[in-house]
Amino acid sequence: MDKTVVKRKRDPVQTKQSILDAAISEFSRYGLGGARVDRIAERAGANKRLLYHYFGNKDDLFLAALEAAYADIRNAELKLDLEALDPIESIRRLVVFTFDYFDENPHFLALLNSENLHRAEHLARSDAVESMHSPFVEMLRRILKEGEKKGMIRPDVDPVQLYMSIAGISYFYFSNIHTLSAIFARDLKAPGPLAERRDHVVDVIIGYLRP
Repeated sequence: MDKTVVKRKRDPVQTKQSILDAAISEFSRYGLGGARVDRIAERAGANKRLLYHYFGNKDDLFLAALEAAYADIRNAELKLDLEALDPIESIRRLVVFTFDYFDENPHFLALLNSENLHRAEHLARSDAVESMHSPFVEMLRRILKEGEKKGMIRPDVDPVQLYMSIAGISYFYFSNIHTLSAIFARDLKAPGPLAERRDHVVDVIIGYLRP
């Protein structure tokens, strides 16, 4: 009997993670409609029976992939320790992080694109996504209020609106990078243009926040 199979039977946590990693890769490449359970199972080195046992059906697996993707970015944001910084510097760091994260994790944007095509019907039944976002929004609210008290940030900035602007400006660049590169005859994925755009996004967001 194959030793890998034996090991995975004895280590369900690793098996589940392997299936989830394979699912994220498959869904980000092909979308929910084009993804195939057979390919996910093969990439994970598992059989379909185990996949269905751990995750249910294909839609449930897609939701698990979405939740894992959101958990990854939220956990990475926590490691920034934003509340230990000056309010303006903390927002600056968040903007830079978000821009770089989208650049380095194209699977995240691909998963979100796929879910938006399905009108967030999977996220709508998630018990985990809202709970992992609420603390982030409250943290951002505290940073903004601290900046407001210090006269560094304009009053009454909505943290959700602010984050949507940070994510939205960054997202547009990467979701349209190929067409924009063709239109403007620039390699926008090159290090120079990436750094230039990141600085621009920082300037736009910080400029909006100033009193």
